[in-house]
Order: sequence, then structure tokens, then C-alpha cells
Amino acid sequence: MDAVGATSGDLMSGPTRSGTATASGSRQPFVMLALATLGFAVNFWAWALLSPLGPRYKELLGLSGSQQALIVAVPVIVGALGRIPVGALTDKFGGRVMYPLVSVATIVPVLFIGLAGQKSLVTLLIGGFFLGIGGTVFAVGIPFVSGWFPPERRGLALGLFGVGMGGTAISALSTVKLVKAQGASSPFLITAGVLALYAGVAWLVMRDAPGRTVPTEPLGARLAATSRLSITWQACILYAVAFGGYVAFSVYLPTYLRTAYGLEQADAANRMAGFVLVAVVMRPVGGWLSDRVGSIPVLTAVYAVLAAGAAVQSFTPELRPVGTIAFLTMAAALGAGSGATFALVGKVAPASKVGSVTGLVGAAGGLGGFVPPLVMGYIYGRTDSYGLGLGLLAGGAAATMIFTMTVVRSAAVRRATDAAGPTGPRHVTRQPKSVRP
Repeated sequence: MDAVGATSGDLMSGPTRSGTATASGSRQPFVMLALATLGFAVNFWAWALLSPLGPRYKELLGLSGSQQALIVAVPVIVGALGRIPVGALTDKFGGRVMYPLVSVATIVPVLFIGLAGQKSLVTLLIGGFFLGIGGTVFAVGIPFVSGWFPPERRGLALGLFGVGMGGTAISALSTVKLVKAQGASSPFLITAGVLALYAGVAWLVMRDAPGRTVPTEPLGARLAATSRLSITWQACILYAVAFGGYVAFSVYLPTYLRTAYGLEQADAANRMAGFVLVAVVMRPVGGWLSDRVGSIPVLTAVYAVLAAGAAVQSFTPELRPVGTIAFLTMAAALGAGSGATFALVGKVAPASKVGSVTGLVGAAGGLGGFVPPLVMGYIYGRTDSYGLGLGLLAGGAAATMIFTMTVVRSAAVRRATDAAGPTGPRHVTRQPKSVRP
């Protein structure tokens, strides 16, 4: 186990960690956590609207497998890259401003797709591009929640915030049913209404943590400084596999299940929702375990489990029970890994740069979700099988496990040794488990 604690003076000193002094003895942090999680869920619901309808668009518009994959992948890539500036802007302006702003901005593409954007591949791609704005909300929530909780409780708090990624499950469970019952525009109109309601509530009720550190450097300088932090790039790799894998399955699983197992569209969407729900439940578990035993042991176990599950599924076993068990096991690992990664970020990243770090790491996670659907579609088109794609996932997870056990672990030990000062690393082992990365 890595007995590695907070790795710099920034992590433990009072003024630099906004909100930690107010996080105990008050219900306000939990109200803010609930509002942030709700905003995460609502915006992710909007962000994932196109995924369940991918098979429908393929049939109606005569799309190829690659074109269908592109429709569901475009919001992912935009949401990923958009997290970089949005995270930095959150450091500057705070979640109280950015949550309503992102939610209102997301309404525009949702209404465009619902009212006019489902007529062609081009309009779907245009709408999907701007729909990616909803995916940037993640870079708002992490620094907002981090400011309200002390380091020893931040892993669980961020894990609970991560439950908001279950907004994709809302989309999976409701979108196809609403289209069949009330028409193609209905899920988009309903989602736009919910986004507007949330934006109003967030503007009226949300508050940033007292003592929030507001950076004074220009945006470019802050991003450059953030990119030089070792935790940024290490967490980028970890999150690209963990959350990237989750996003990839959440957008491509209905297509995979219909193609590989011949399931009906509604059945495939329901199974995708089950996958999402397991991942959502395990995200706070990953954060909680990280508070108790450290993020690095949790992440090592996560990638080992993911590699095993992907290896089994690469042979396309019977869906019941082997395939189902493999997918749910991978969902649990991906959810726990996402929670553990940001438990590490929340404890190690400097307070004034949490948003910027989150933006870059979140972008890596989104990019990790953008590539696999395209690769899977391409591989299936060439081999008539998804086996090779899942085999690549297994290999990538195994490589990430080794990376965690070597590079990330060594860097964490080095940071903790530096934090221990001239008295030496013997003090590292005395740090409480609750602050170990």
C-alpha cells in the first residue's frame, strides 16, 4: 500500500484550500454537492441524447456504421476538448456562474436537433458538435465540489458528485421510448425544459465555497503552468482509460449489442442503462476506498479487473451469463477507476489549479471515449468482429495497470517525501489513510 499523503504545503494549509474550514458542522456543503451533482446529471442527459438514437438514424438516413459512430462520437470529442477552457474559466469565475452558463448554452443545440436537426447527417453533426457543450460541465463540478470539502473527505464527495454521470442512463432509458410514444422531438424538448429549470435554480441557490482562491494569471499562463504538473499528465492517462472506457461503452454499447448479439433497439438501450448504473454506483465507492486505502492500490486493482473483463469479452461469449458478467464487471471497474482518479486529483492538485487540472484530465477522459467507437466501427467493418477492438482494450488496461504500479506510484512517493521535508520519508508512513493518494 502507498502510504503517501498530501504532497505539498498547498494541500494542507488553511488559506489555500478554499472551503475546508466551513465543510464541517454545516449542511451547506452537502446542498452544494447535491446541486452540482444534479447539474452534472442534467447536462450529461442532454449530452447523451444522440447515442440511443444512433440505430434509428442509421436506418432512417441510410448511414454506414462509421457515419453512425461519428454521430455519437462528435459530442464526446467537443465535450472533451471544451473542458480545458471551461475548467480554467471555472477557476476564474466559479461554479456559481459557470453552471447556469453551461446549462443555458446547452439548451440551444438541444432545441436545434429536436426541431430541425434530425433531417440529415450534416445537421446531426452540426447539432452534435454544439451538444458537446453539455459534456464540459464536468470541469465545472470538480473544482466547485472540491472547494467545499476538506482533503480527507474529498474522495467520497467527488465520488458522489460523479453519480451525476448517470444522466446518460436517463437518456438511455427514456429517449427511445419518448420518440416512439410522442414523436422525434419530444426527448429534446423535455430535456431543454429541464435544463432551463436547473439553470434558474442554480443561479438563485448556488454559492461558491468561502475563501475560494481566484487566480490572477492570464488563462494561457495558467494552462501552461498546469500542463507542467506531473499529476496532470499522470491523471490524464489514468482517466483516459477509466472514464474514456465508460464513455465509449455508454455511447457505443447499443450498437455493439445490436450488431454482435442481434438485440432489439429498446433491449440494447436498457442493457446500456444497466451498464451505466453499475458504473455510477461504483464511482463513489472508488472515491471512498481511495480515502481509506489510497488511490493507487484502488487504481491498480481497477485496471487489472478491466483487462480481465475485456479479454473475456473479446471472444464474444454467450450474452447470458458470461457476456453480461463481463460487461457489468468492466462497468464496476470503470466507475471505481473514475472515482479514484479524481480522488487523487482532489488531494494532490493545487487549489487554484483544480479547475485547470480537471479540464485537461477531463479532456483526456473524453478523448479516451471518442476514439474507441470509431476504432470499433472500423474494425468491425474490416473483420466482421469486435474481438480485436476488445483485445486492444484489454492490452491498454494492462499497460495502464503497470503504469500505475510504477510511474504513478513512484511520483506519489516522491511528492510525499518532498512534503515530509528534511526529516525524511519516515514521516510519510505516519500520515493518516484519509489523505493518501
